[in-house]
Amino acid sequence: MATAAPRIGDTKVPMSLLEKDAFINYQRIEDNLAVVRGRLKRPLTLSEKILYGHLDDPAHQDIERGTSYLKLRPDRVACQDATAQMALLQFMSAGMDTAAVPTTVHCDHLIEAQVGGVKDLARAIDINREVYDFLATATAKYGLGFWKPGSGIIHQIILENYAFPGGLMIGTDSHTPNAGGLGMIACGVGGADAVDVMAGIPWELKCPKVIGVNLTGKISGWTTPKDVILKVAGILTVKGGTGAIVEYKGAGLESLSCTGMATICNMGAEIGATTSLFPFNNRMVDYLNATKRPDIANYAKAFSHNLRADEGAEYDQHIEINLSELEPHINGPFTPDLATPISKFAEEVKKNGWPEELKVGLIGSCTNSSYEDMSRSASIAKQAADRGIDLKSKFTVTPGSEQVRATIERDGQIGTFEAAGGIVLANACGPCIGQWDRQDVKKGEANSIITSYNRNFTGRNDANPATHAFVASPDIVTAMAFAGRLTFNPLTDSLTDSEGKPFKFTDPTGNELPPRGYDPGQNTFQAPPTDRATVQVAVDPKSDRLQLLKPFKPWDGKTPTDLPILIKVKGKCTTDHISAGGPWLKYRGHLENISQNCLIGAINSENGEANKIRNQFTGEFDGVPQTAAYYREKGIKWVVIGDHNYGEGSSREHAALEPRFLGGLAIIVRSFARIHETNLKKQGMLALTFVDPADYDKIQPDDKVDILGLESFAPGKNLTLAVKHKDGSKVEIPLAHSFNEGQIEWFKAGSALNLMAAKAKAQQ
Repeated sequence: MATAAPRIGDTKVPMSLLEKDAFINYQRIEDNLAVVRGRLKRPLTLSEKILYGHLDDPAHQDIERGTSYLKLRPDRVACQDATAQMALLQFMSAGMDTAAVPTTVHCDHLIEAQVGGVKDLARAIDINREVYDFLATATAKYGLGFWKPGSGIIHQIILENYAFPGGLMIGTDSHTPNAGGLGMIACGVGGADAVDVMAGIPWELKCPKVIGVNLTGKISGWTTPKDVILKVAGILTVKGGTGAIVEYKGAGLESLSCTGMATICNMGAEIGATTSLFPFNNRMVDYLNATKRPDIANYAKAFSHNLRADEGAEYDQHIEINLSELEPHINGPFTPDLATPISKFAEEVKKNGWPEELKVGLIGSCTNSSYEDMSRSASIAKQAADRGIDLKSKFTVTPGSEQVRATIERDGQIGTFEAAGGIVLANACGPCIGQWDRQDVKKGEANSIITSYNRNFTGRNDANPATHAFVASPDIVTAMAFAGRLTFNPLTDSLTDSEGKPFKFTDPTGNELPPRGYDPGQNTFQAPPTDRATVQVAVDPKSDRLQLLKPFKPWDGKTPTDLPILIKVKGKCTTDHISAGGPWLKYRGHLENISQNCLIGAINSENGEANKIRNQFTGEFDGVPQTAAYYREKGIKWVVIGDHNYGEGSSREHAALEPRFLGGLAIIVRSFARIHETNLKKQGMLALTFVDPADYDKIQPDDKVDILGLESFAPGKNLTLAVKHKDGSKVEIPLAHSFNEGQIEWFKAGSALNLMAAKAKAQQ
């Protein structure tokens, strides 16, 4: 009798050393792709292989790039502590007793940088104790892995422990795509999407277009992987990647480390991309082996035919970058897509009047805190120390994980930084997300900083709107900190050493991986207990930081009329403008309290000011949250009018929850950022766009509006905005939307969570 041919699924390999009973499912990808190839009859890109390999129903799923909504089955979910609070509160409301897929929660966002890692961590644990207790008990109750404060930044922990080639993961942080450096499709989402997947419901994603970036040549000298994404951001801008996956390929890949590829994918969030991705290669094998996962490396080798694009695969857009010719870049200020090569940067500083003195250089974060990054920066610091050159700017170092921190402490890089006068911060997000108690400048004082982070919107790092924040590689940041000025080019310029002699930095050097292996440091992981029935989730009813959720009201079935415009937003409006971070992070688990920051950073078109809008009924000016609450208490629904790429930036769903909590009905804009648009829909809000973006100009802040057509709300069918001006004149404006039938049901039910809870109750 003939024996059956071996199948890839015959081999069982755990997804993680920490989850022995959850296995990589390459067989599903193999089986799904056999169906999809038979239907599409064309070569597939790598991102298509992984996405379509995770389809819930490959035989019947409509598949058209940029149009279809895919129903997908992710392998896992990851949450950081600021967004996990609301995600877990929503999961508790859904009536489930355990997560359907492996899920982890990571404590990284609530640790404020003040004086240094050890003291800052101790202070954060004390201040945030009730939040950490809630997360520790909730994860234990529902079977989730918990990474305690001090463990490191979510994306670094994922890369070290959970990412694997060909996997599909969603995470409640916009820089989740970091895992693309290990060949995984990893997408940032709002907490409601995470709750769906945790509850066993397919995740819905608009079928992405695919942008191919072909890398040729070889990276060397001062040029780093960071410069690849800084260059791409300059090409595509903050919205050029919207609705697309950026897929890297070409012979140049072999000169990039695995952690360098992760850096590129991480910052791909800044161009609005759904995610970014690299094909499986030997550098990934090296990293998997170094992080004690050789079984995954060997399994991926056996499946490598599905971990790279097919020959002849077609892309919707193509970009060519020759790494041999790529210069180091510096992006900013105030936006991550203003890209300038280092050779032209000094000229731009002078031409634009940017503050030339460099106040602070900051390296690390989830984007650039690998062993390679730290080694190269330390080599620069050692060069300076050997010539008696001191730091001219303040200098901070943020290790991405406890493993990286312990390893660079053992191998001497931390000693080098501290000897130079650098401050090593906690293994946490810190200044990258505004968790920085900065004291060296006053708010409103113009100044310049340069970071190796990923995002540099106005006030992002220090809540000072006058801070000019620039983004570069850790190498450039470190060298500039020794010069103390933005006009210094380490490739061409010299400094003066302690003997008065000119000194020029040589090219930075550093090991891609630690020659002696990684030191794991302290064990900061809490696995879920075997017996979860007795675990009590800790939520104090009197808490000002945690609040159990109440369901939003469903749509009343009536045509909304005479709605006031809460605010007509002018210009860039990121999720930081809609729901500020920094000191507000502590209220991420308390919807009522955090709603007091709703849209306080948005610029009012009526007066050019932030958080000062006219109450359309009293005529008085007040803050945005106060005015919204006034309308809500009077039973008056309201709308927001917004500009291009509304809601870009972080994945924080609070930017959707807050307007909903305060009584908003619709957000009407020229265009949306992907994650925010989905988040609004999940919370039962109308996310609508002008068919003609120029119609934005037809609306005045004191208009009243009707939204017509909801009684026949259907996919692909426009709605109408009936605008009533104060002078009595009227205009009708067509509004487009991207709601599908399932999302329309969310709106009618009041939220996706309401619908989920109702279905769970019906099945009991």
